Amino acid sequence: MSITKEHKTELIGTYRNHETDTGSPEVQVAILSKRIAHLTEHFRSHKKDHHSRRGLLKMVARRRKLLDYVKSKDDAGYRKLIGELGIRR
Repeated sequence: MSITKEHKTELIGTYRNHETDTGSPEVQVAILSKRIAHLTEHFRSHKKDHHSRRGLLKMVARRRKLLDYVKSKDDAGYRKLIGELGIRR
């Protein structure tokens, strides 16, 4: 239920701030967004999978905290990031 290594590398390449960046909040938000989208699709066919739903809610909360941090540091970067990822709010 995870994203592939190649897709994760592609996300890191797209959202990194500098050449060796792999863990900035922007990259983490992008990876979490992809995992959340994957789990959301999973729940369309597995409605009673409550254990994975708990993990999904934890991921959404972690992404929200990271987005709040990005917004406090760089409001323009925050707006650009949510626009590119298609996140509401």
